[in-house]
Amino acid sequence: MVACDGFGAPPYMSDMSSATPLLTTPLNALHIELGAKMVPFAGYSMPVQYPMGLMAEHAHTRTAAGLFDVSHMGQLVLRGKDAAAAFESLMPVDVMDLGVGKQRYGLLTTDEGTIIDDLMFVNKGGDEIFVIVNGACKAGDIEHMQAKIGQRCEIITLPTQGLLALQGPQAVNALQRVVPGVDKLVFMTGAAFSWNGAALFITRSGYTGEDGFEISVPQAHTDALARALLAQPEVKPIGLGARNSLRLEAGLCLYGQDIDTSTDPLEASLAWAIQKVRRGGGARAGGFPGAAKIIAASADNAGVVAQKPARKRVGLIAQERVPVREGVELFLPNGSPDGKPVGKVTSGLLGPTVNVPIAMGYVPAELSANGTLLHAVVRGKPVPIVVSSMPFVPNRYYRGPAA
Repeated sequence: MVACDGFGAPPYMSDMSSATPLLTTPLNALHIELGAKMVPFAGYSMPVQYPMGLMAEHAHTRTAAGLFDVSHMGQLVLRGKDAAAAFESLMPVDVMDLGVGKQRYGLLTTDEGTIIDDLMFVNKGGDEIFVIVNGACKAGDIEHMQAKIGQRCEIITLPTQGLLALQGPQAVNALQRVVPGVDKLVFMTGAAFSWNGAALFITRSGYTGEDGFEISVPQAHTDALARALLAQPEVKPIGLGARNSLRLEAGLCLYGQDIDTSTDPLEASLAWAIQKVRRGGGARAGGFPGAAKIIAASADNAGVVAQKPARKRVGLIAQERVPVREGVELFLPNGSPDGKPVGKVTSGLLGPTVNVPIAMGYVPAELSANGTLLHAVVRGKPVPIVVSSMPFVPNRYYRGPAA
């Protein structure tokens, strides 16, 4: 684990051998020019922090606007008259009813009902769905889609696109000067824009809990657009370390750490992402991998749950100023009778905004109520830790003018 300013960062591990060169994004030269500390992440060389440091980067994003390079993510388009129905057959999510220009969070699932990846997708209109998947999962996701629905729609990968995220309460002011009209977008919507002859696709979304945007831009224009945004007085470059602390304060999962193929959507507390049309008694209920298990653990139209999850993902706040990090085991307050842990932390650090140690992890469903007292064992010492609601910092997504 890479430590940054004492606040920690996600596990920047590469599954590539040291003999295999890391991939780079279109902003690699800019990161080096800006003095970034580069680390391997999802097979890429990525900036974990800049000279300003993780704490300052985190605070700047919460108060102004931070620019993130997320070009390692996978971008693709599903095209064809059957694209929406085909994509819906892979996820417990309503794709077919999604309006043009609207964005939604989705989950690819296995036949066992566990999570292959989480992703974002937008109905671009014209029988096109724009999809963004996690960088470490993109090859497997694309292979999975080709195998399952490749005969029903065209699956177009976009390896020549960069991806930028501009996040923070002043992001709209900065981006509006560079790309006029983006202020008309609201949370979880997207549209096409043009900048200096480059075709952009911009969504009002992100991974920090703040207002912000994600910008798909041709690689040839990515560096120039990043520099134009960094020239705005509100904007500073932000690395993956602060991206991790921001998303954890926002209560957002990191794939491969908080969710993976050993977790299902219900125990991961992602039931909100499964629309009723996919789990009720109607014609479009089910029909996706793992549907029997996922629907059995969901409330049906009568409010009956056939099979409740045995464990739940929860928020956690340590009662001492000791960061409780990934992999730390959780026990009952006075020790479990059999000496075995009752749960485990999947993400944890000292929250820069809340200034207390925060974490998320899995505990038995009967211990998932807010206020439940447990203890974590950190370096052999028990640390009291309390189950808490998430997000730890209220989100500030822009949903439109106040009524």
